[in-house]
Amino acid sequence: MADLFEELAASFDPVQATERARANVQRVLPKRFYKAVSVEPIDGLYRVLLDGKPVRTPGRNLLAIASLRAACGLEAEWAAQGGFVDPMTMPLTRLVNSAIDGVSREIEAVKDAVAAYAGSDLTCYRAGEPPRLDERQRLAWEPVLDWVRERFGVRPVATIGVIAVAQPPQLLSAIRAALPDDAIRLAAIEQITTLTGSVFLALSLLEKRLSADDVWLAAHVDEDWNAELWGVDSEAQLRRDFRRADFDAAALLLLD
Repeated sequence: MADLFEELAASFDPVQATERARANVQRVLPKRFYKAVSVEPIDGLYRVLLDGKPVRTPGRNLLAIASLRAACGLEAEWAAQGGFVDPMTMPLTRLVNSAIDGVSREIEAVKDAVAAYAGSDLTCYRAGEPPRLDERQRLAWEPVLDWVRERFGVRPVATIGVIAVAQPPQLLSAIRAALPDDAIRLAAIEQITTLTGSVFLALSLLEKRLSADDVWLAAHVDEDWNAELWGVDSEAQLRRDFRRADFDAAALLLLD
C-alpha cells in the first residue's frame, strides 16, 4: 500500500494526480488489513492508529498532525475504506503525506513555486469576448485584485488575452513573504494554487477574504461558462469531482 501512496506523492500537482487516478483503475488494491481506526494525542500532535498501531507515511514518518479536526478527517478516510484500501478516495491523507514527507524538506523551494504563480495568475487574464463571459470574469476577479492591492500595496496588472504580462517584482516578493512556514498549511496553499491557477485566490482563502465555495466558483468561471454552452460529459465531471475533493482537503487544512 505504501507504494501506491508513494506514486501519488511523487508530484505536487493534483491535476496530474487525476490522470494517475485513471491509470490506477486497473491496479489491484491492497485488502483492508485493519478493523478499528482511532486518533491518539502524542507530543502535541494527533496521530492515526489502525488497530492500535500508528500509521506511517510513505517516507516512514508518523501520520500525525497538530489539528484534532484534521486528524479526525484522516481517521474518517481510513475508516471509510471498504474491503480494499484505495488512496484515490483519501485526498486528505495524500495531502498530509506530501506535506510531511516532501514539503517539510523543501519549504523555500515550495514557496518559490507558489509565489511564481503571481506572475501568471488566472485572475489577471480576461477573455474580452464574448461580453457576457468578460462580465462574469470581471465580477468574480476584480474584487480579488482590489483585495490584493489593499493587502499588499500593489495592484496586479490585468490584461485581455493569454499573452503574458509582467507583474511588479515587489508584488511577487510580498506574496512570497505572506506564505506560511508551516509545511501543512503551505502544502494546502500549494494545492489550492495549483488547482485554481491562482495564488491570489489561495491567499484570499487563507486570510478568510473569500469562502472555499467562492474561491472554487471564481476559479471555474471559464469552465462553467463552457459547460452552460456545451454541456458536461461524464469524464469531465469525474475530473472535476476529483479536483474538488482535493480542494476540500486543502481547504480543511488551511482554515482549521
